Amino acid sequence: MKILAVEFSSQERSVAVVQGGRGSTPLLLGRAAETSGLRSLGLVEEALQCARCQREEIQAIAVGLGPGSYTGIRGAIALAQGWQLGRGVGLMGLGSVECLAAQAAEEKMFGPVNLIIDAQRAEFYLARYEISPGAWREREGLRLASFSEIESLARRGERLLGPGASQWFASAQNLFPDAAVLGSLACARPDFTPGEKLEPIYLRETAFKKAPPPRTLS
Repeated sequence: MKILAVEFSSQERSVAVVQGGRGSTPLLLGRAAETSGLRSLGLVEEALQCARCQREEIQAIAVGLGPGSYTGIRGAIALAQGWQLGRGVGLMGLGSVECLAAQAAEEKMFGPVNLIIDAQRAEFYLARYEISPGAWREREGLRLASFSEIESLARRGERLLGPGASQWFASAQNLFPDAAVLGSLACARPDFTPGEKLEPIYLRETAFKKAPPPRTLS
């Protein structure tokens, strides 16, 4: 199976084409990142060209659901939904935090880690994992945490990893979710979903303020 993986949840967006399936070792065929100056569809085209793969050869699309950039994740979901409508491909969504944990294992960042992602409003998304060779285990599920809580983790010398994490905490290490890893994770997953079921991971309740009715000028 050839999978197009789209990871737009951070400022380092990427797209990858990965081939594989359950029981087989995933093979990266091509990858494109926003550092090349391309965006969205341009990244898709570059990844396909790198993989020497035609659009009609893609059998499934994996989308990073965040948390992270709400606009980026929504854009990735819209791209996947449009592709499914046009080509009938399978879709699956994976948490970008799981992607980060898998990357930490690949990069040999072993031991307990705190994965942090900027949630705005002086808060962070926080998930805690135990990383070991070729594996990762969730110690504490994803939740919102205050800046002061993350700061206290840093003061205690705990390992902090995440997109752009070093800009807030000097001891933190930057780690961005990558489409190549996302695609590899998707190869072992059978849980396809209809496009309308894909939703960003967003821990806050969505609240809208109703605009006042228009004034009538006499």
